[in-house]
Amino acid sequence: MHYQAPLADIQFILNDVLHAPAQLLALPSFAEVDADLVQQVLDEAGKFVTNQVAPLQEVGDSVGCTFDAGTVTTPPGFKEAYQAFWQAGWPALACAPQDGGQGLPAVLEAVLFEMLSGANHGWTMAPGLLHGAYECIKHHGSEALKAEYLEKVATGEWLATMCLTEPHAGSDLGLVRTKAQPQADGSYRVSGTKIFISGGEHDLTDNIVHLVLARLPDAPAGPKGLSLFLAPKLLPEGGRSAGPSQARPAPPGGSEGHAVPSVGAIRNAVHCERIEEKMGLHGSPTCVMRFDEATAWMIGEPHRGLGAMFVMMNAARLHVGLQGIGLLEAAWQKADAYSKERRQMRAPKAKMGSAPDLISEHPAMRRILSTQRAWIDGGRVLAYRTRPSNSTC
Repeated sequence: MHYQAPLADIQFILNDVLHAPAQLLALPSFAEVDADLVQQVLDEAGKFVTNQVAPLQEVGDSVGCTFDAGTVTTPPGFKEAYQAFWQAGWPALACAPQDGGQGLPAVLEAVLFEMLSGANHGWTMAPGLLHGAYECIKHHGSEALKAEYLEKVATGEWLATMCLTEPHAGSDLGLVRTKAQPQADGSYRVSGTKIFISGGEHDLTDNIVHLVLARLPDAPAGPKGLSLFLAPKLLPEGGRSAGPSQARPAPPGGSEGHAVPSVGAIRNAVHCERIEEKMGLHGSPTCVMRFDEATAWMIGEPHRGLGAMFVMMNAARLHVGLQGIGLLEAAWQKADAYSKERRQMRAPKAKMGSAPDLISEHPAMRRILSTQRAWIDGGRVLAYRTRPSNSTC
């Protein structure tokens, strides 16, 4: 069996426990988001997850992503499912309408990504960073960067990465060595290697927006010396691949108010060296990424990149909690289904000499399954309640 969207259980938590529709209607931003609209969105999300994403779990695990000379190919069906996902507007669910979003409550996005994680965690790793990248660019990017990249990230037309970890540093960001060299035109050349980068290279979208922590030449040691940069896989039209003797593209807009060029087919000097194992997620393209003087533009202020990146990291942390709930739900569904197939001994009050009973009829097994259900529902209450009452997008 594959994952089935648990809409009845989710709607019980939203409607009967949290009274979400009434609370949302009380907010000016969601005056038109009534219970019927909430249910319609959840019903359609459940159909998409159950029918298009969940069936790909098996091929994602058995085939996985493949690597060939810097090119990463996702498992069969992954690309088509992702194209359907972003074209249907699901990544833009809670993003601001002026950025190409639908302006719906963030709790609906939370439910969507819980179901996606339960259905196919490997596939969901690709769009799983979009919400955080959107927030980071929206709150810390220049007007020019937002004009070039924000809507593409909000809608999911372009996927994004969070490039933090390095081979020698692990999670100690104070040891990051990746360098960023300023250029006369306002851009930067970023050089360094990042590891365990989810969605670092793939065939799901034409462009990938890399958000990279690096150090300027005058940066102080430690985490306070980090700056944040946006380095796209494909450069804006007219750009050149990064290299010490090659011309650099003009920054996309910049404070000087230059017109923003459209993205072209020129590859930036961002290279995938290999894909690697990460928590057994064979369907997730987890990559080692090398930046060879890649063209980039700063997000936020010099030496304050970690603060800007924490906007993305904190958004990701909320979704990691939802991943846990989704995976627990998926595990319960499999356990419950198995308990209704497996026979073992006689349950209480069964007639002696009768055939073995289903283990779902044994009190000990019912207690185990009910306890797991309680953890799932309790987790949902906490996760849904702690989502922003108004869209942070």
